[in-house]
Amino acid sequence: MEPKIIVHGGAWTIPADRQQAHIDGCHEAAERAWTMLQRGATALDAVQTAVNVLEVDPTFDAGRGSVLNSDGQIEMDASIMDGRDLNFGAVAAVRRYMTPVDIARKLMDTEFCFLVAEGAERFAREQGLKECDPRALVTERELKLFETICNQQGYCTHNAFKPVPQGTVGAVAIDAYGNMAAATSTGGTPGKRPGRVGDAPICGAGVYCDNLLGGASATGFGEGIIRTLMCRSACEYLAENDAMAAARKGIELLHARVQGHAGIIMLNNKGEYGVFHNTDHMAHAYVLPDGTIHASVHKDK
Repeated sequence: MEPKIIVHGGAWTIPADRQQAHIDGCHEAAERAWTMLQRGATALDAVQTAVNVLEVDPTFDAGRGSVLNSDGQIEMDASIMDGRDLNFGAVAAVRRYMTPVDIARKLMDTEFCFLVAEGAERFAREQGLKECDPRALVTERELKLFETICNQQGYCTHNAFKPVPQGTVGAVAIDAYGNMAAATSTGGTPGKRPGRVGDAPICGAGVYCDNLLGGASATGFGEGIIRTLMCRSACEYLAENDAMAAARKGIELLHARVQGHAGIIMLNNKGEYGVFHNTDHMAHAYVLPDGTIHASVHKDK
């Protein structure tokens, strides 16, 4: 099997002066994962590495650069899924770890699928993962946005998606052995209620992967993605559609049923890519047949 990797860095209105940073970040994540896949790495290792690159990059709403909730704190969610046996790991409301997808990956080796808040962080400490000062995750950009939100009368979390980029990150890969994996990581929605959990760590909503069909990672307003289990639904469309059509149908389902706006990346088990969004932009990158990386913030034509 020819390995493949596709990554995303959020689907909303990305200002012109920040588009190149989104393109560069997605390009680096895809390139790092692709190099690993060429050397025989598993799809699980590839998507974890790709998401790590994006979590550390302050451009995106994941890890360093995550948005602040209404209390001015960061709470991050992440998940990872193995298409071979449907093994799944997820964490939510993590505050002290820059790469929460690493905690989710460790969780796959236990009897549990999903840990939250202090329980997730205690588990991470037990696994020897490096803790960080929560202040190291906060960027000046997000502090300014938080101040704007605090001074905006009648603000609701839907408002945050109109003028600013949202950079939930994710990746889907297939390795040389034909196994697939997907992962998603996010800081959530600006000004969200403390304790709010979005789609990113929900199996079937913000992430899904099954070797029998394919894999998907989503980005967008999480409540709608959860209600339609968009990634699972899109993967089911792969049974009778190519990956591009399945991605489009997943977004069309979201909009038709809950008037949602989002983006999705996909791979089917043949290694064909799917990308679709009904927002102004979606940062994404994938490997072309000649081994070069295609990276963009626009729909693929």
